[in-house]
Amino acid sequence: MKKRIVATRAVVRDSDYRSLAEFRHHIRRYLEFSDHAARAAGIEPQQYQLLLAIKGMPESDTPTVGALSSQLRVRHHSTVELIDRAERNELVTRTRSGSVVMVGLSRKGERLLERVVAKRLKELRVAGPALVDALQNLIGRNAKSRKIRDK
Repeated sequence: MKKRIVATRAVVRDSDYRSLAEFRHHIRRYLEFSDHAARAAGIEPQQYQLLLAIKGMPESDTPTVGALSSQLRVRHHSTVELIDRAERNELVTRTRSGSVVMVGLSRKGERLLERVVAKRLKELRVAGPALVDALQNLIGRNAKSRKIRDK
């Protein structure tokens, strides 16, 4: 005899909407601060994101154009244009191995990234608890209700 699977419809409460709106608000505030910090350091937010993606790439991965495109969630040609601008600003270097292009940070890029990240970390230490609380409010109740329903 086959078991019949019955899909349960998720119940979305008013508190879910409020929690999601609050969480999104805190994320946007942090991202807005981050964009301002990048601009204050003299680079566009997208260039900062590129530098961070390169520096933050797992050691097991190679910072190729394709890997960076995936990390940044943008198309390949957009990544190439971003790398071109960063290279003109002496923030990154490119090396080629056959048909594979690898991107690394220049010394100037390293110094700039460190300054921007230091500001972002300082802000995150202040804004982070509100962001965590908003996320816990959003997922905490849902996780509890799933546990109760699964019993």
